[in-house]
Amino acid sequence: MTREHIGTTEDRPPVVEMSGLAKTYEGARPIDALVGCDLRIERGEYLAIMGPSGSGKSTLFNMIGALDKPSNGEITVGGVSLPKLSSRQLAYFRGKHIGYVFQAYNLIPALTAVENVMLPITFSGVDDATARARAIEVLEFVELGHRLDHTPGQLSGGQQQRVAIARALANKPAILLADEPTANLDQVTGAKIIQIFKELSVKFGVTIISATHDHRMLAISDRIVWIKQGQVDKIKKASEMQIDLGSIGGH
Repeated sequence: MTREHIGTTEDRPPVVEMSGLAKTYEGARPIDALVGCDLRIERGEYLAIMGPSGSGKSTLFNMIGALDKPSNGEITVGGVSLPKLSSRQLAYFRGKHIGYVFQAYNLIPALTAVENVMLPITFSGVDDATARARAIEVLEFVELGHRLDHTPGQLSGGQQQRVAIARALANKPAILLADEPTANLDQVTGAKIIQIFKELSVKFGVTIISATHDHRMLAISDRIVWIKQGQVDKIKKASEMQIDLGSIGGH
């Protein structure tokens, strides 16, 4: 699997830039989920996002993933201003440039591993033969070439998560968004998933943005961003932190 196969290039601008990003959910009692976030994420960076429930972490995640539009402020992904895109354009942008890995895997039970991975490729208009070849390629990358025809129910939790990663890589995204990807896995299996993410970042230049509380993922991240009350509270390089299974603190 080459850098070209993953779909990254050397000449892309910083992959995410946001300035004064704000999001208010209207209702009887409006909720300010984000309040003036400023953040720059470099291409190929491995970024971890932390924050308690209600901090705005999920909303920020959705903004980067082109799942929602801000109320105010600017966010560009790969140089494209997301607030300026229509809903249809956002959907196309997501399918072309963003890969998602979820805590609950979100695989279709009736489909085999290769069929699950083929779905986003087929939806992008690629013929079945090409889609299957691409699906096999990414499944082999996550070491599941021998499980192509197994359904999710025939796979372990770790294997299902690897299928989910392969599906996220199917359309050669520039950004991989991972939402607590190791939360449902045991220590050994979780470590394998973390290694896959690190390899994608280091060897292939894929930008990894992970919402996580797994200290093993934090330890191999380039930077850690804390979200608090809808704002970027602080940013630290992982190399500047003391990270163990019990606590996180600065040197």
